[in-house]
Parts: sequence; structure tokens; C-alpha cells
Amino acid sequence: MAALADLRLLRNVDVTLSVELGRVRMTLEQVLALAADDIVRLDRLTDEPLDILVNNERIGHAEILVEDGRFALRVLALDGTAPGSGALAAGSI
Repeated sequence: MAALADLRLLRNVDVTLSVELGRVRMTLEQVLALAADDIVRLDRLTDEPLDILVNNERIGHAEILVEDGRFALRVLALDGTAPGSGALAAGSI
């Protein structure tokens, strides 16, 4: 029970939420040779869910959309929770 109380103290701590579109391994030589208009093919297919990261740790999956001219996310699932349960957002972990 004390651990849950400790977690509640951290609810207002700012974290960085980001989304990973994909990855590619390149040599340093390839990176240094990049120029405007080059295309870098990533490892993820266009219909695959994206990883949601908090402070560089994956917490779930999402799909990308556009809302009011800006990128937005639809959360598909959070790791350790059933899709749509909201357990992470509700602070019930």
C-alpha cells in the first residue's frame, strides 16, 4: 500500500511522451552523407502501430492521425493493460 501512495506523489511530475515512427541502422559514413531530399526507409510498415514512449521507455501502441492540421495519436493499447482500460492514465497502477 505504501508503494501506491509513493506513486501518487509522482503524478504531477513532467515526463516526455513521444512516438517512434521506426528505426534503421546506418553506418556513420551513411549518416554523414545524408543530404536534403534523401529518402531513408524505416523498418516499420505503414499499417503497423507506432510505439508510445515515456522517457524513452515503451508504454504502449498508437496510430497516428491528423486533427486540426496537427499530428495526433489514437492510443490502441497500453502495455500491461487491456486496450481501452485506461489503467495507466487513471493512476491505478
